[in-house]
Amino acid sequence: MKRIAVYCGSNKGTRPEYAAAAQELGTLLAREQIELVYGGGMVGLMGVVADAVLQHGGHVIGVIPEKLVIKEVVHEKLPDLRVVKTMHERKALMAELADGFIALPGGFGTLEELFEVLAWSQLGWHPKPVGLLDIAGFYRPLLEFLNHTTNEGFIRARHRALVIAEDEAGKLIHRLKTHRTPMGKSE
Repeated sequence: MKRIAVYCGSNKGTRPEYAAAAQELGTLLAREQIELVYGGGMVGLMGVVADAVLQHGGHVIGVIPEKLVIKEVVHEKLPDLRVVKTMHERKALMAELADGFIALPGGFGTLEELFEVLAWSQLGWHPKPVGLLDIAGFYRPLLEFLNHTTNEGFIRARHRALVIAEDEAGKLIHRLKTHRTPMGKSE
């Protein structure tokens, strides 16, 4: 696994554990020589994970829409910053560059990006693993909801298995490296 796209908040959240886990993930990515692909910002958990990768000698690729390239948002120390026109182009390029995906805590944007790559996987458009770093139980309610939608017949069990969740970065990266996503159309 050469690159992992990380989706996460442009805020740090209310718990210090979120930033600590983002820093741990960034450090681990650098040590494992896995490049970070992310949204190109310097704020929130995005900035924390990118800074950790850079501080430990890793490579970071930021992908940001030109409307967000303002001094307060864009990370100006990135070795590889790719400016695109739209959010759609950003998501497509991040997905193309990545060999897998991790979602840290975040809001609407994080969830939207997460569910888009999951839907693409369900449709058989890519075989890349998708993981949730469930820091301090942040994703527990979402995982319960996914189980509910599976039990109610809206998500097939094999598609529910596309979501890999762990509460430690090392365990999650190991599972992403060894996971084999079933390819094929959703029936």
